[in-house]
Amino acid sequence: MKRIILFLLVCTTIYATKVNDVANIVGVRENQIIGYSLVVGLNKTGDGTTSKFTLQSISNMLKAMNIDMNPIDIKSKNVAAVVVTAKLGSFSRQGDKFDVLVSSIGDAKSLEGGTLLMTPLKGVDGKIYALAQGALTIGGKNSRGAGSESHATAGLVFNGGIVEREIKIDLFHQEYVTLSLKESNFKNCVSVQKSINDFYNTQVAVAMDPRTVKLKKPENKSMIEFLAEVQDIDMEYKPKSKIIINERTGTIIAGVGIEVKPIIMTHGDITIKIKEQIDLNQPAGAIVIDNDLVIGLNENEVYTKKGTSTVANLVRSLQKLGATPKDIISILEAMKSAGSITAELEVI
Repeated sequence: MKRIILFLLVCTTIYATKVNDVANIVGVRENQIIGYSLVVGLNKTGDGTTSKFTLQSISNMLKAMNIDMNPIDIKSKNVAAVVVTAKLGSFSRQGDKFDVLVSSIGDAKSLEGGTLLMTPLKGVDGKIYALAQGALTIGGKNSRGAGSESHATAGLVFNGGIVEREIKIDLFHQEYVTLSLKESNFKNCVSVQKSINDFYNTQVAVAMDPRTVKLKKPENKSMIEFLAEVQDIDMEYKPKSKIIINERTGTIIAGVGIEVKPIIMTHGDITIKIKEQIDLNQPAGAIVIDNDLVIGLNENEVYTKKGTSTVANLVRSLQKLGATPKDIISILEAMKSAGSITAELEVI
């Protein structure tokens, strides 16, 4: 039997938020740093003899300690070659500590119980900005029964990194600063400009493009005081409508206000008919969803009760009718292609 679904449209909503939630200060950001090193102290779970770069690294390390050893003669399985990655926070100062992520790049079975040797961490410019060292912490074990080995090839060194070189950002002496919106949107960019100018009752903000707002510091404030106030200013914000689909897990995330335009489509034994319907009769034994949708169990039909609907309600109704995640994803993709859904559809 065909299943019929009847819906209507809803309007989008404009929310109130703060400038800090939608825009970043250009130049104030984290920086990625990376390094290569060795993890020692493993219980025969390190790299084997097939990882030639590990043996060469051990040889180079011993040579730096005045021990001359040919890589061919090294048979240790207690050492693993790793890549160390971390984020250097904005305004980090010398001596600040941070966590580092350690990941195996050889054929090590596990890094559990290992110690990371001193690792220079470099930026994209090739300069050393931090050093890392310390005992690894493995989050959990992925075992295959009692007595089996864990297979954790990545771990953390908490507070294992220490800042050696600072990234200079001089905001105090600047007269101008730039805000960059996290998403390109003409309306939101103009809203940021208007909210800031209204707050100071003068022209201190100018929208340069859909993502950029240039600010001029008032005469009676320092740049730090000015930015602290700007970030806390309330503004009208229209979020970008988006539907996110994970095809591997079947997870679908959609805003509650994403509208569905009129359409008639068939997918398998499900017929979806989205249109305005004013006169509704609730079938006997029906289930009401969110005081909006009515599912008639006897007739396998879904009706709108209030004459409005959203993508979220469409998904819930399809689930009630027994549609699989794969069916729901296919239906949403077909609706997007037909123009019934105007929100951005992102498949991950």
